Amino acid sequence: MNINLDVLAEVDTPGLPDHDLVEKWVAAALEGYPGEEVDLSVRIVDEAEMTVLNREFRGKDGPTNVLSFAAQAMPGVDHRILGDIAVCAPVVQEEAVLQHKKPEAHWAHMVIHGVLHLCGYDHIRDQDAGRMESRETELLTRLGYADPWAET
Repeated sequence: MNINLDVLAEVDTPGLPDHDLVEKWVAAALEGYPGEEVDLSVRIVDEAEMTVLNREFRGKDGPTNVLSFAAQAMPGVDHRILGDIAVCAPVVQEEAVLQHKKPEAHWAHMVIHGVLHLCGYDHIRDQDAGRMESRETELLTRLGYADPWAET
């Protein structure tokens, strides 16, 4: 599959993943996704921007770690735009510390989580959450990272 990926870092924070690493995680998450080509973007943002996005699109106050925005195709139009992902750098980095996870592993988890949402995965119902968590664990362990759901 050909992946047209834009990685936009809107923060200047040490420890951000580079484009190649993000592309590796995106490609893993898209394994088995239908189609020959997809377009998507990953925007790395600060807490202020994520707070605005979270309030506007989820009605929740404060920043969150990752949000996904699936593209909507016009009826009858074949499109390859998958959508956009926003990842909040300060939240991801703080969570990695608090959860005793390697920062790179937590970044991988958040990017993969966001892409899976764009592919139709969800975690609102317990059954769906279990399916999504299993897929995340499978992908992350295959990439050499620890199970993100294991007790630390």
